[in-house]
Amino acid sequence: MNPAAPAGYPIGIFDSGIGGLSVLRHIREQLPAENLLYFADSGFAPYGDKPEAVVIRRAMEITRHLLANDCKALVVACNTATAAAIHLLREAWPDMPIVGIEPGLKPAAAITKSRVVGVLATERTLASGKFRRLHHEISEQTGVNFVMQACPGLADMVERNERHTARADQLVRRYIQPLLEQDADTIVLGCTHYPFLRQTIEAALEASAAGPVNIVDTGIAVTRQLARLLEQRGLQRPDAKGPGEVRAITTGDPALLTEQFGQLLHIRPEITGIITGHTDPGTLALIHCGTLKGTFS
Repeated sequence: MNPAAPAGYPIGIFDSGIGGLSVLRHIREQLPAENLLYFADSGFAPYGDKPEAVVIRRAMEITRHLLANDCKALVVACNTATAAAIHLLREAWPDMPIVGIEPGLKPAAAITKSRVVGVLATERTLASGKFRRLHHEISEQTGVNFVMQACPGLADMVERNERHTARADQLVRRYIQPLLEQDADTIVLGCTHYPFLRQTIEAALEASAAGPVNIVDTGIAVTRQLARLLEQRGLQRPDAKGPGEVRAITTGDPALLTEQFGQLLHIRPEITGIITGHTDPGTLALIHCGTLKGTFS
């Protein structure tokens, strides 16, 4: 990245697939003047069942690619990638504003009345050292009991556009029930894919819960932190320039990502597909990574 990056340069946002669009949605709403460049690593989704070393390498390669496209700030819109790699990204690019996402244990602890909070997340997120430290810290501070629930297959429902299917409903009910049985009155959505299942989750809670259940989505908190960092460094794009532009890159099928943008966010951005390949059994590296056509302003 140019150390004196113009304010018109885009904010880079990446996820293993389309889950990060739930974060991009909040950023567009709260920072409408900003240009956004979304990287969907759909060719290697999901990250939740990948070894940590692979997730780290993907995060580093994707960040390099976003920097090659002049991104002025980075949002790691993936709980799994944040847990595995954000400390390494900040070490590698100390001058760049980098915001990660983690399950909202602290806000959940502040609103629970039963003192029991359920956490829906991927296996990789729950097993990470970063999450375990967060869990220990908030538990010690608040005395709240956090009940963890790994959700294999749930992110895949979103990726395959199977959000409103009987299978998605079945999985959500399976993962919600143990939390309710332990009196959880607040549930944390610990993966950026899960907000797109909110309607299904709310229906399951309405059918099974004895009373109201809070749902915590941390995308808003990520946007606030991003806004603070941009302001501190004088990197905001002026509102007078008009609404920002959204573009995207994918290692998957550009036509599918176009469809997903339309269904989930009701926009049709320019999308560039790139070719990826394996360099060795432990490394997933991007190849043939050209820059986007045209520039942001």
